[in-house]
Amino acid sequence: MKTFHSEAAMQVENIDAYEALVQFLYRAPIGLVQTDLAGAVEMLNPMASSLLMPLATDAGLDNLFAVLDNVAPQVKQLADAFAEPSGVVCEALRLPLEQAYTAPGAPQVLSISLLKLDAQRLMAVITDATLEMQREQETLRRRLRSAARTDALTRLPNRAAVREQLEAMLARPRIGGGGQFALLFLNFDRFRQINDTLGQALGDQLLVTLADELLAAMAERGWGMPPGARRIDAAAGSGHLVARVGGDEFVVLLDGLRQRDEAERVATRLLDALASQHMVAGREVACRASIGVFWSDGMDDEAGSTAADPDAVMRDASIAMVEAKRAGGARHVVFEASMRERAARRADIETQLRTALAEEQLFVVYQPVVGLNPDGSTDHAAGVEALVRWQHPVRGLVPPFDFIGVAEECGLIDQIGDFVLLRACTDFMRWQRELGAAAPRLVAVNLSRAQLAQPDWTGKVAAILAQTGMAAASLQLEVTESLAAQDEQTQLRLHELKALGIKLALDDFGTGYSSLSSLHLLPVDTVKIDRSFVCKADTSHHHQVLIEATVKVASSLGMNTVAEGIETEAQARAVRAQHCAKGQGYFYSRPLPSDALVPWLVQHAGPGGRAG
Repeated sequence: MKTFHSEAAMQVENIDAYEALVQFLYRAPIGLVQTDLAGAVEMLNPMASSLLMPLATDAGLDNLFAVLDNVAPQVKQLADAFAEPSGVVCEALRLPLEQAYTAPGAPQVLSISLLKLDAQRLMAVITDATLEMQREQETLRRRLRSAARTDALTRLPNRAAVREQLEAMLARPRIGGGGQFALLFLNFDRFRQINDTLGQALGDQLLVTLADELLAAMAERGWGMPPGARRIDAAAGSGHLVARVGGDEFVVLLDGLRQRDEAERVATRLLDALASQHMVAGREVACRASIGVFWSDGMDDEAGSTAADPDAVMRDASIAMVEAKRAGGARHVVFEASMRERAARRADIETQLRTALAEEQLFVVYQPVVGLNPDGSTDHAAGVEALVRWQHPVRGLVPPFDFIGVAEECGLIDQIGDFVLLRACTDFMRWQRELGAAAPRLVAVNLSRAQLAQPDWTGKVAAILAQTGMAAASLQLEVTESLAAQDEQTQLRLHELKALGIKLALDDFGTGYSSLSSLHLLPVDTVKIDRSFVCKADTSHHHQVLIEATVKVASSLGMNTVAEGIETEAQARAVRAQHCAKGQGYFYSRPLPSDALVPWLVQHAGPGGRAG
């Protein structure tokens, strides 16, 4: 009797459990559909019926695959291809519903998972994924927006983030007290040359290092975020912003300032922080910055009132940065409205200069370099220096001072230099054919920093020599003292040129004994004594001593000397008395076009092609 009651109780419990399960399935907030392998529906709960009904055709909900045929035919294909006795056929398959299937407020996206229960049965789990999809899309939009405002290399905010914050600052009323802002525009001096030397990968590492140092400098000021903060937050702490806006250009945006001096103090602090050596892949690299400072209170001035949008603010700060570079770099300059006019003139010259290159408005003139023979005679065929000139169709002859600096800033100087080199070598070979012994024995061409930065430039020079048939020993390339001693890359390029057999000259030499002490480190054949020494050679004992010392040191190193800027007979006698090997200046001749140089050489040709 006890056993009978126990079995009956178990049966009742099983019935109760089954009914509870059925109640759960029917009340579950997800759709559940049980089918055979062909998709014929054996059981579905009310939620499944509600979700699938908008998809049902005239056949109703008798077959799951038929219901899904228009929106997810792949479900049947996946089920047919699933050979395992049980398992997950597909999971969380998203089914976007066309507008025709949905009423206002109805599900727009369904999610279906299909399980194979055993050899005869399938179970589909269907949910309304509309809100989930919307949340995912919103998250994706936020991430994309964040990515669109973040520099991929440094993880700092980018130009778009700066523009966004500037728009907010410009939109608010500008009142006295602490409501002003400043934008500091940073560009690293000589970064292009450093990048070419290190290679792009290490150049990128240097940019990341510089970004870290900017953040650290701001944090020391109390304007950064705690060390544990995310980088993007650290760059935008306390209303301030540190951003990379392109290449080696960075922006520091300062808010809530009272006086312009505060912005200038920050600029000075950043310059000091960046002045130290930077470690990149175990190497110490020097990379200082130039900073342009835009101060918002200047917008209230009549002269500066045009900076009223984010792009104009960044433009003006960038203009000030260029002024800092033109002043020598490694400093900050505060923007003034008058700088816009100068920048506009430079931009106009740049545009016209590009046209000049395309339309061959540039030409080359040659200033004779004469030999100062020990016997007192003058060798007028010793050589010439090639100099570029610009014949503008409207402005006439444009002085080099007006366009060489602009060409260096806008990256055209290498094209101009290459043009001068080819023309000079071509003209030199023509003089050899026409004049014979009276022709110049050497042609000198100035080198720019941009040319030396070209990785293939030595090969380009060799190609020009081969093209024109000119001997390498007849070409002298001239570099300034500061450029020759600048960095490893420049030194390497000079040694490569030297290996071709080309002569090298140190131009504008004359910074004193400190330069003389390092002269032996430079791979040059000739030292050109700067005109600032030569112009007082006949009147100043001090300058005579400096010239004498330069000649003696150069001679001891096997180098020749050229005195530049000789304008009077007295200066010529003075430099000859100091045993300078050659002289150059208006006293002998102004720069001449090629067709005028030829008769000048013929006129001064003496016996053997040399004037006495």
